[in-house]
Amino acid sequence: MTPDRTTLIASSHRSLAISEKMAPGDSIADSSAVSDAIGVVAKQEIVFDMNAMAVRNGSVISSAMFGSLAASGTLPFEREAYYDVIRKGGKGIEASIRAFDAAYDRTTNGAEPEPTDAADTATPVAALPDSLRDKRANALLTRLRAELPEQAHAMAYLGLQKVVDFQDAAYGAEYLDILRDLTKSDSAANGAKHGFAFTATAAKYLANAMAYDDVIRVARIKTQSARRQRVADEVGLQDGQVLNTTEFMHPRMEEAASTLPAGLANWLKSRKSLYAWLDRRINKGRRVHTYRLTGFLPLHFVGALKVIRRKSLRHKTEVAHRDAWLADASQALARNYDLGIAMLTFRRLIKGYSDTHVRGHSKFDKVMQTAKSIAARDDAAEWAQRLLTSAIKDPSSKDLDGTIMTIESFSST
Repeated sequence: MTPDRTTLIASSHRSLAISEKMAPGDSIADSSAVSDAIGVVAKQEIVFDMNAMAVRNGSVISSAMFGSLAASGTLPFEREAYYDVIRKGGKGIEASIRAFDAAYDRTTNGAEPEPTDAADTATPVAALPDSLRDKRANALLTRLRAELPEQAHAMAYLGLQKVVDFQDAAYGAEYLDILRDLTKSDSAANGAKHGFAFTATAAKYLANAMAYDDVIRVARIKTQSARRQRVADEVGLQDGQVLNTTEFMHPRMEEAASTLPAGLANWLKSRKSLYAWLDRRINKGRRVHTYRLTGFLPLHFVGALKVIRRKSLRHKTEVAHRDAWLADASQALARNYDLGIAMLTFRRLIKGYSDTHVRGHSKFDKVMQTAKSIAARDDAAEWAQRLLTSAIKDPSSKDLDGTIMTIESFSST
């Protein structure tokens, strides 16, 4: 690309890279680094959300890019010649021409206000309803109001919904039990003075911890009708068209065993030869067609295992880690209110399952142990936030290790 010759035609919409999705916390790259460079490296730039324009016209992004190419004047062809190319394609001609014309006009006439993407608008905090029709749900709502400080109500209501959807109403009651106990610790640490920020923060990260990613949850999500509708909307499914999705899955024996009751899973792991034999048959990549019976039924069956989830080895492991995490945060709270909150946010490092989950746990353990080692310092909360930031932004852990070395250097003096 050269600033004296190149015409750059591009769509400004974002598709997240795998590295952005896998990293802990918010690791979405800054798009401005690319957009700011365009005006420097290209002579002419034609950049707008061509994907959204194509979808609005029932076509695909290539039609919109083709329209911008025609309007750019870069090639010595008349507009009608481009129409001839589209017609010879023989598929979706009318929709392709609509998208072509829209992009042509947008490129020729300059920017026009584009429809606001709902994803770009801030999601309002959920307001608590006066009551709920379902008796069990209403009982949980009544408990939430009675047992938690008002400052935590909105976040706790969102968390409660997430936890119940993940498992059931009894699990929602457990969520409120834990928050109630944390509120007591918060009050003892003069939480009212701080607006009960510890409880409100716990309401968010506790829900994330309790609604962890396991193979049961993944299978349920992939077979839900809401997910299918979202995919249909994204690809612009038309009447008479058939939607099929192919999922690439690579389960390990570790994930399979973790869904079993704890006793059975531990027995199986103790039989190393049998465990290895099963792993060789399970631990392989496979493509699953979600909306065919051969793919849907196995996924639906795995999703239905949520009824035994709370007896599984994975759940037992998650509960042990959750309780230790909350105990550390509560202990820090008594000495340093801000440090207690910071330790709650360490949960951001844990997400996903399989290798992603293992890497997240490794970073969490490093950050937590280092933060605990400086808990007596007045600036412990600030260093805890630096640790978290380093862990989130650095996939290789070099920045995190550097921050830990810095802390160890002044801790030993």
